[in-house]
Amino acid sequence: MLFKLSVKNIKKSIKDYAIYFFTLILGVAIFYVFNSIESQTIMLNVSSNTRDIIKLMMSILSGVSVFVSCILGFLIIYASRFLIKRRNKEFGIYLTLGMSKRKISTILFFETLLIGILSLLVGLFLGVFLSQFMSLLVANMFEAKLTEFVFTFSSSALVKTLIYFGIMYLLVMIFNTINVNRYKLIDLLQSHRKNEKIKLKNPIFCTVVFIISVIMLSYAYYLVTSGLENLRFAKDIFKPIILGCISTVLIFWSLSGLIIRIMMYFKKSYYKGLNSFIVRQISSKINTTVISISVICIMLFVTICVFSSALSIKNSMSKNLKTLVPMDLQIIKSANLDESDFSENANYKEEQISYSKKSIKDTLLTLGFNSDKYLKDYYEYGIYATDQVTLKDTLGVKYEFYEDKFSFNNFSASEMIMKLSDYNRLAELFNEEKYTLENDEYIMISDYKDIIDMRNDGLKANTSINIGDSTLFPKYDKCKDGFVIMSSNHSNFGIIVVPDEVLDDNMKSLSLMVSNYDVVSEEEKENIEKIIIEDLEKNELFKATTLNIYTKKKIYDSSIGLGAMATFIGLYLGIIFLISSAAILALKELSESTDNKNRFMMLRRIGVSEKMIKGALFKQIAVFFMAPLLLAIIHSIFGIKFSITILSIFGSNELLPSTFMTAVFLIFIYGGYFFITYHSSKNIIKVKD
Repeated sequence: MLFKLSVKNIKKSIKDYAIYFFTLILGVAIFYVFNSIESQTIMLNVSSNTRDIIKLMMSILSGVSVFVSCILGFLIIYASRFLIKRRNKEFGIYLTLGMSKRKISTILFFETLLIGILSLLVGLFLGVFLSQFMSLLVANMFEAKLTEFVFTFSSSALVKTLIYFGIMYLLVMIFNTINVNRYKLIDLLQSHRKNEKIKLKNPIFCTVVFIISVIMLSYAYYLVTSGLENLRFAKDIFKPIILGCISTVLIFWSLSGLIIRIMMYFKKSYYKGLNSFIVRQISSKINTTVISISVICIMLFVTICVFSSALSIKNSMSKNLKTLVPMDLQIIKSANLDESDFSENANYKEEQISYSKKSIKDTLLTLGFNSDKYLKDYYEYGIYATDQVTLKDTLGVKYEFYEDKFSFNNFSASEMIMKLSDYNRLAELFNEEKYTLENDEYIMISDYKDIIDMRNDGLKANTSINIGDSTLFPKYDKCKDGFVIMSSNHSNFGIIVVPDEVLDDNMKSLSLMVSNYDVVSEEEKENIEKIIIEDLEKNELFKATTLNIYTKKKIYDSSIGLGAMATFIGLYLGIIFLISSAAILALKELSESTDNKNRFMMLRRIGVSEKMIKGALFKQIAVFFMAPLLLAIIHSIFGIKFSITILSIFGSNELLPSTFMTAVFLIFIYGGYFFITYHSSKNIIKVKD
């Protein structure tokens, strides 16, 4: 009998609370899809290096899934709370008829069990279907070729989904049982008659709190934009985050007490139509959901920033590769090592000192690799360093200013210096601009945006540097754009180019070599890649050579893998946050509509038209949905500015394209939940025929 009653209740609930079931199904589907990505990569023709990156991504996604499960668990418990609240009168009747609380708990147990099984089955079916299309997205993200299509099913993703959601539903059952045992019959029977009391807060106190919260929020915005120099350590980033969270809560708390007071000053607007009813409804909602609406606002803010940044990283890194990795091969080796560079018991000490005196070409030959046979456009050059030229020395009179501003920088670190002839040869190979110098001139080359302003200040001050017996002055008062080490991002903090005769070979700290493969076909290229990546590094002598080998393919795989990883994690978290935020608001609104059904009935009795009632319902739901979104958008403006600063290392100067895509996604999902909520609420409050 209890089981049949549970089934009947579920059928009745599906009509009024379709959003709840839809969200559960969507949550299961998304959870399965993102945890089955590894299975979708079976069809991809990728390198072993990319396979390793995919495995790393899956391990990270597994960790993220734990966090996602907590979010979804909170959502399920939150939804259950409102669903049970709607049925207070029903439970009161059960108790009046003699049903024990244990039996009511049993009914809820069966309902939760059936809902769980139903949502898991439908969600898994939808997830398996959607995961087949995930292979196309994975192939696009990793820029890999898709072999023949094969239907895939991830048993590991299935098991993980069943375990995680099983635990969630178990917690819901425990939560429901605790709630039922706390019920009092009188409260259950009269719950539908209770109106939410609007406690009019002191307007002066609310105004003061609002001003304080705006000041706190403004300071947080300042810290992540103009005041970045105050965030000297990683832990400092928590300061604006904490300020932002606290000020968000205070803004909604103070607004809940100011809305009615402010509107009352505009009497014509306040008493026009149903505005007074709408304002009181909105004020009451915000007043009773300050924490919830604040959490939703923060989640929406995170969603916008994560979406925008993740998509931007992928696009920027893919774009960078075309210009920053112009050649097939780059090798870096330590130069001029001596005893002071090693600890007493260091391995390969004597061998590394010996190899550091040799050229890269000769070092490769000892490993059995003939550069003349496999390579073309071969060029070897050096990076020099001296204690005479440090970051402090290049800043000159500006040093004290930047030492105070960026105290975390190592201003005593030696600068990287290059010969003019070496740089011009690289510029020719990299399609960069070549330069000329007088005997007493130097040029600063950099492509790292955040360091350029500091470099330019030193150059504008005509700061001289001393190398040996030579004193050099800047030829230009600004950095010139360029790089000398191939990388997937803009990471050249500064290279000083000087006349050749100024440098002594004993100053060389690194030997570098770039080249292309001397091949005519892709097959030949793959063979050389195998020799360089696998055979050379397996040679017993390799560790003693201090060689670091970077191929274009290796850099591409790592870069694309990192971009894809950031995108998938961003999409995963963004979708879950967005769905959770919208679902919580929707469930709250549906519950409110049920509670307010009698209020709308009273409006009808005093002659209010259906058009005005629907308009009032639309306005209050719209304001309730827009309030956290508007503040989240304001947060995001400054959050995205901060993201641009952080992402500048990847060459991302602007996030407009990815932000536009985020906006479309937001409108589609968040707006979709809003319209579904409005139409569902309209059905709840309408007069039954």
